[in-house]
Amino acid sequence: MKILLTGANGYIGMRLLPLLLEAGHEIVCAVRDKNRLSVNAKTREQIEIVEIDFLDDPQPDKLPKDLDAAYYLIHSMTSSTSDFDEKEERSARNFNTYLEATDCKQVVYLSGIVNEENLSKHLQSRKRVEDVLYQGNFNLTVLRAAIIVGSGSSSFEIIRDLCEKLPIMITPKWVKTRCQPIAIRNVLQYLTGVLGNEKCYNESFDIGGPDILSYKQMMLLYARVRKLSLTIIDVPVMSPKISSYWLYFVTSTSYKLALNLVDSMRVEVISKDTRLQELLKIKPINYVDAIKLAFEKIEQNQVVSSWKDSMVSGRFRKDLSHYVKVPEFGCLKDRQSIKLENPEQALENIWSIGGNRGWYYADFLWKIRGFIDKIAGGVGLRRGRTHSNEIYEGDSLDFWRVLLADKEERRLLLFAEMRVPGEAWLDWEIDEDNVLHQTATFRPKGLWGRLYWFSMLPFHYFIFSGMIRNIANYQPKT
Repeated sequence: MKILLTGANGYIGMRLLPLLLEAGHEIVCAVRDKNRLSVNAKTREQIEIVEIDFLDDPQPDKLPKDLDAAYYLIHSMTSSTSDFDEKEERSARNFNTYLEATDCKQVVYLSGIVNEENLSKHLQSRKRVEDVLYQGNFNLTVLRAAIIVGSGSSSFEIIRDLCEKLPIMITPKWVKTRCQPIAIRNVLQYLTGVLGNEKCYNESFDIGGPDILSYKQMMLLYARVRKLSLTIIDVPVMSPKISSYWLYFVTSTSYKLALNLVDSMRVEVISKDTRLQELLKIKPINYVDAIKLAFEKIEQNQVVSSWKDSMVSGRFRKDLSHYVKVPEFGCLKDRQSIKLENPEQALENIWSIGGNRGWYYADFLWKIRGFIDKIAGGVGLRRGRTHSNEIYEGDSLDFWRVLLADKEERRLLLFAEMRVPGEAWLDWEIDEDNVLHQTATFRPKGLWGRLYWFSMLPFHYFIFSGMIRNIANYQPKT
């Protein structure tokens, strides 16, 4: 089948893509920026990529006519706290318009469970998108899920952050709200199982795991699996706004996502429908086993995708190509060079920078800078990195964004998403003489930008010189 995969660079899309390719399907990936599709060269050769922003007015002849099916995996909850529902409805209507010019027979939409009368704004939006998609000239299959448990999912990573960092929590009353978590493995089984299945045409199904748990129970079970000591004290007085700030400062989530999540956490999301489970003969994975499966991937450095790599987890919304050309004029620069004795190891060190490996010199200063950034409303260092030694263009890397990652050309270029009065780049390149060049570029914004750079010069002198020296000489422990 020829399949359109929207949201191809998202958490679900990145995991669904290899499964569809393994099944022999021809895949068309729709993304806003083709440079943001974090797949290897072999996968790029197997797929067709089209650049479409479904918030913009539809453009003719963007999609191939001979599509058989499509996955709708688009949402805007992390981009706004006020008008994300309007954006989601507009995206769905534009999607319908695009598909009118194709032969697409089926669309599969991953939504949220909407069985309560008083829904959150997020769940109301998901239901509205479902209604809009039902107006399209195709057969719609809706899968409604609650919290998805898997390495890299936003819900799992928030629970992980909370339990790993806080042995004692004072929590708001929403921790008593019940939900029905589902393992990412089961979600993918449902997504692939309904494809081309006419019994699933124009139907909406709830999908969930076998356990109905409160958020408090989920955190306590997580702590038990991880052998952590955890005490939770819930109080009725914590407002949604305070709860959102609490999640923002303690976990790696953005404030916008935190606010929307807290709003949704007051609503029970419990499946009332097991028809699809019986139809596809899927064995649901319980919550504890889902946690264990997630950690198998984490410990083997096989996390396929993470919500933190989404552009909305950072400050900037422009295409990455807007920043790839590092400016020369009107900029302040720190240049360092060093002759390499072992260029192969130095290249591996560059490709492993950030996250658990750290920044090779004065990590405590990097942590202080990350804490200051978080206090100022920035991303801080909590995003880490998805892979321990693999980098793709568009990935988040602590408070940087990967603009260019060309291992053959031996160059890595990062763009700062921390809060600074200007724009900043960090560039490493190994030339043909095996000399490593490290360049920090800062384009200041006004007087404050220049004052910021010169105030940081003493730190830059030690940090950047120590960094390049240790990148050149670092030997990982075996």
